[in-house]
Amino acid sequence: MIQGDLLRLGHVLIPCYICRNILAMDIVAELKWRGMIQDIMPGTEEQLKKESTTCYIGFDPTADSLHIGSLVPILLLYHLQRAGHKPLALVGGATGMVGDPSGKSEERNLLNEETLSKNVAGVRKQLEKYLDFDSSKKNCAEIVNNYDWFKGLGFIDFLRDVGKHITVNYMMAKDSVKKRIEGDTGISYTEFAYQLMQGYDFFWLYQNKNCKLQMGGSDQWGNITTGTELIRRKAFGEAFAFTCPLITKADGGKFGKTEKGNVWLDAEKTSPFQFYQFWLNAADADAEKWIKIFTLIEKNEIDQLIQEHSKDPGARILQKKLATAITSFVHGEKECEMAQQTTEQLFGKKDDINFREMDEAGLLQAMEGVPTHTISSSHISSGIDVVSFLAETGIFPSKGEARKMVAGGGVSVNKEKITDVGFIIDKSQLLAGGYIVVQRGKKNHHLVKQQ
Repeated sequence: MIQGDLLRLGHVLIPCYICRNILAMDIVAELKWRGMIQDIMPGTEEQLKKESTTCYIGFDPTADSLHIGSLVPILLLYHLQRAGHKPLALVGGATGMVGDPSGKSEERNLLNEETLSKNVAGVRKQLEKYLDFDSSKKNCAEIVNNYDWFKGLGFIDFLRDVGKHITVNYMMAKDSVKKRIEGDTGISYTEFAYQLMQGYDFFWLYQNKNCKLQMGGSDQWGNITTGTELIRRKAFGEAFAFTCPLITKADGGKFGKTEKGNVWLDAEKTSPFQFYQFWLNAADADAEKWIKIFTLIEKNEIDQLIQEHSKDPGARILQKKLATAITSFVHGEKECEMAQQTTEQLFGKKDDINFREMDEAGLLQAMEGVPTHTISSSHISSGIDVVSFLAETGIFPSKGEARKMVAGGGVSVNKEKITDVGFIIDKSQLLAGGYIVVQRGKKNHHLVKQQ
């Protein structure tokens, strides 16, 4: 197959005939099958079938990197662009200064302009990896920043031109506002006005970019419909909307969170190995749901994978396919292959790897992406008990927790399980280059270097 027969999707090249099949599909039906639509405004499906439609999703620049929760809106824009529609990614340079009360129990700290500018730049750079910004195409993606139209809008002008069209009764009826008013913390006027700002975003894009569709998480439904209402009342126009479900985990845990916090799209914040591990460790029920949402794999293949997985859940066919597809999409095939190799090195059978036979380069390659720590060479020279070693390197936050885990058989050093809390770490444990490999529990590996 020649290069001209391939289309680049993020880091992945896929055959163009697959894209042509998608272009001919009903995009709403496709997204519903994938579990990516929760609420949808009447007429939205007909609008998308009628013509190429400009659509947008907002991204909140609270950090200089997006996390895996942002993959859902990214993929929504992605699917719509492949179906011939024009995606706009709105980075909230203005609304980020205010804070969205949706899903929040209390008001968050406001970011200063310098931090916000840095975050906006980081988010913009990431979005450019996943959407097609080729300006020669009619449906090329664009990034817009709502600070561009809010910076010149005065407070009185905003009240006269926007506030007069939406009643307080309408705003207070929104769930995001009602929950905060009925709670202990209440809601400030700043956050109360957020839905007007988001509504004005939609209105501005409708007027200036012919944008007729807004999408977002299900917690955004109230803010999004304020935009459609403002367009109806102020511009006498018609706009559309749909939301996607908020992603949850089968065990009730928060999606996208690990012991270390968020799973980021930035390789500097979450290494490709750690990223790969997150998806590989998904529960069966989550993997079955997530492989539809987070990959571009077609229905027939996913149905077959689910069947195969049910016959032998221990082989983790679904998890491996999910982890490979999404890691390749976000970080590229080369980084995905390295993550797979590291996984095999670390989690293969004990006899499959001998750290002592590796040189420093081989060891570091095998441990690519694993958290690293340091320990004073004087401690190693004189010898240090394993509990103090684990606490001083920061692998455990305290000696108490380290002692409990060692006694319970949850710690291995260079793949040897340690159960004696008096075990001494000394020069005899050093691998090539002065390293020690520590395994905490079944899944967490750490690399310690003496210095």
